[in-house]
Amino acid sequence: MTQDQYYATGKRKTAVARVWLTAGSGNVSVNDRSFDDYFKSDIARAVSEKPFAVTDTLGKFDAKVNIKGGGPSAQMEAIRHGIARALLQVNPDFRISLKKEGLLTRDSRAKERKKYGLAAARKRYQYSKR
Repeated sequence: MTQDQYYATGKRKTAVARVWLTAGSGNVSVNDRSFDDYFKSDIARAVSEKPFAVTDTLGKFDAKVNIKGGGPSAQMEAIRHGIARALLQVNPDFRISLKKEGLLTRDSRAKERKKYGLAAARKRYQYSKR
């Protein structure tokens, strides 16, 4: 890893995004595919690029992302978390604005495990009196 390349890991639910930032023109590739090819919605781009917008670095860095696990929503939030953490390495002064927007906090909510004797984590089977 060279000095002009920054690495960070972002997580959400079971999705893990490994992000490499390099100086560039704002291209984001996910699993060796273009961002628009990997995510079909415009919302995904807005969510994932929020750290760039908050720090006024939109279009100044290229991001290469390798992501595993989770669904589309968790993956785009994991990418957002990874980009925010990588931007901290670029300039530690970004911490205040990123923290204010809640982009550095790892969202630890995950699916609760199923318990024995129940239909799901908390759902019970229907009670029959007779």
